Amino acid sequence: MISEETSLLTSSTHEAIYNRFKPDQKRWIVFLVSIVGLLPMFVSATFVPSIPQIAKDLNSTHAIVSLTVSLSIFASAVGALVWASYSSFFLQMDADRCICAEFRFYASGAVTFGCSGGMSLGAGVIGDIYKLEERGTAIGIFFGATLFGFAVAPFLGGAAAQYWSWRNLHYSLGAWGLFEILLIYLAFPETSHPGTMGIDKLTRRRWIHITWVNPLSSLWLLRSPNLFAVMLASSLVLISDYVLLVPLAYTIGVRYGIANEAIIGACFLPNGLGNFIGAPLAGRLSDIVVRRWREKRKGVWFPEDRLRATWIGGLFMVPLSIGASGLITTYVGGPIGLSLNLLCLYLNGMGVDFVLNPIGSYNVDVVHSRSAEITAASVAIRSLILSAATALVIPSIEHIGVGWTDIIAAILALIGQG
Repeated sequence: MISEETSLLTSSTHEAIYNRFKPDQKRWIVFLVSIVGLLPMFVSATFVPSIPQIAKDLNSTHAIVSLTVSLSIFASAVGALVWASYSSFFLQMDADRCICAEFRFYASGAVTFGCSGGMSLGAGVIGDIYKLEERGTAIGIFFGATLFGFAVAPFLGGAAAQYWSWRNLHYSLGAWGLFEILLIYLAFPETSHPGTMGIDKLTRRRWIHITWVNPLSSLWLLRSPNLFAVMLASSLVLISDYVLLVPLAYTIGVRYGIANEAIIGACFLPNGLGNFIGAPLAGRLSDIVVRRWREKRKGVWFPEDRLRATWIGGLFMVPLSIGASGLITTYVGGPIGLSLNLLCLYLNGMGVDFVLNPIGSYNVDVVHSRSAEITAASVAIRSLILSAATALVIPSIEHIGVGWTDIIAAILALIGQG
């Protein structure tokens, strides 16, 4: 099986595989997978600012409604495994049938499960069409575009809850999913490398071929200590994002007297902007690190070189931003406190990307032939960790306060980077 650890890395055959698509075609493919990955971001991010209104409309409590965020994360974990496993068999990474199937589920009501494959399949697609030295930048653009949802979705969700209806917003997202079915089906090319699809290895193949693929098989990839370690590191760093954002209406909202859902949604914008700007920068930086260290070793490549790009985010930006936010929320009131908190949200968004992006590219580098599956496996376990952590955020704030909750999250991020 072809992998990037083989001598193929510098061969003409290797070059030909990645030259199958012209630069304009590659950009079109990145655009398509980006809008696919954008939808699940909108699904989750538009929900959080609506929690108070949903609790009121459904005659429930804030804590119980916030549990749906945890359930949503859990569903995304299962869904990512299913779509990635089947994509590796039927279409190595990305073919339209897998992605369209996601949105058929979405349209039928299994929202989070249906759209959960966008990130893993998209990362795999980019691994199929971009070489090692270009991959970090391309994945950074993909992550930046998909995380654009975090920049605008909370504001749209809050505005819809305040001035329209959170139900109507989700109807609109369903229509968006149906539109993507048509777009992907008509305009998405096959990008898998020749001979790598599981179905190609069958001796007998029916016109309509249905095969059972174990969706849990992807998890076995995490038996590698390196892959498990970077998955755990990314999980502990990403917890800080959820600790800041999920209870935002009850932390920054209550502390600074913000009751309007649209304004609360606007408070998410700095974090999303940090994601949007940080992802391409982190991807570019990780490619530069890979090239420089290969030159230092006179052409010898170690995939772990890419992880050096995580240090600035994991050691400094993430723990400092969330720790400072907790202390500012506790002790600094008024416009100054609010402004400093928004700055912390921005820095946290950038810092998280400086960890997640190089790790995502690293996973594609080292398990290139099963890049969607390793991405999905990492996302799945990470989602399970996040679902448990998210369920504990509001109870933790109620019992020990915002400051200590955020400091604990900062310590976890440092442990993950260590």
